[in-house]
Amino acid sequence: MQLVDTHCHLTFEDFGDSLDAVLERSVEAGVTGWITVGTSIEDSGKAVRLAQKYDNMYAAVGIHPHDAKNVTDADICRLAELAEEKKVVAVGETGLDFHYNFSSQEAQKKVFINHIELAAKTNLPIIVHSRNAFDETLDILEKHGSGIEKIVFHCFVGDVEQARILLERGYFISFTGVVTFKNAEKTRQAAAAVPAERIMLETDCPYMSPVPMRNVRPNEPALMVHIAKLFAEIKGLPLEQFADITSRTSRAFFGF
Repeated sequence: MQLVDTHCHLTFEDFGDSLDAVLERSVEAGVTGWITVGTSIEDSGKAVRLAQKYDNMYAAVGIHPHDAKNVTDADICRLAELAEEKKVVAVGETGLDFHYNFSSQEAQKKVFINHIELAAKTNLPIIVHSRNAFDETLDILEKHGSGIEKIVFHCFVGDVEQARILLERGYFISFTGVVTFKNAEKTRQAAAAVPAERIMLETDCPYMSPVPMRNVRPNEPALMVHIAKLFAEIKGLPLEQFADITSRTSRAFFGF
């Protein structure tokens, strides 16, 4: 079994000097590939350098919507430079977060469009963060995203109808450990409705450790096997078979 953690934050301080051990545990568990995802200009630079250091690790470069209020034209130019670096496989994470609104909604929309334009220019996939902003996110993608071939909604926690809409648009859906939570029945129902070939898995670590490891802090890639086991049960497939399907999907989507 060789799973790919398609969205993790291995640059965060939670891992510090322990990253080598974290990756060793990951490989032992069967999670053998990682995409470490940038959340700021500085963090995206770290993600690129980290990906270039480790085999089977790749980077995505982006600015989280929380920080949209601080983004300058120079930041967008620097992001474009980072997107050209070796082992960068996506733009993001980017999108809209109307739950916290740490940045104004207008600032978030502007920076999201900047990312969409960059993804189209570089022909890279885009990793979309959408929280309490489903309709607004879709509206921006419809108006500005025609030049992007590959779009994935990360950390999906929506319902069956929202999943159906994303699938109809040709998007992919990525699930975290949230799907294992006791109160996430609507998301499990959505997971059941998504074809296995359109599913990707992620930890979004260091956050959201899956059941039965909810007390483990920080979350880490090795724990993604618990998400994969649940999906195999939902799909009625042997774990190895489901792992093979989602890993092939992930590698084809991100091009490695």
